[in-house]
Amino acid sequence: MSQQTLAEKVGVTRQTIIAIEKDKYSPSLEVAFKISDVFQEPLENIFQYK
Repeated sequence: MSQQTLAEKVGVTRQTIIAIEKDKYSPSLEVAFKISDVFQEPLENIFQYK
């Protein structure tokens, strides 16, 4: 899935997805849950607190 497609499904910009991937931005809980819904994976499989 492209960054643009994910961004559209989640309701954020492509730049936001890039920043999340590069660990430059922590998404809100709402965005994190939307991303986990898109991939049909539990939140803890996608995001880890360091």
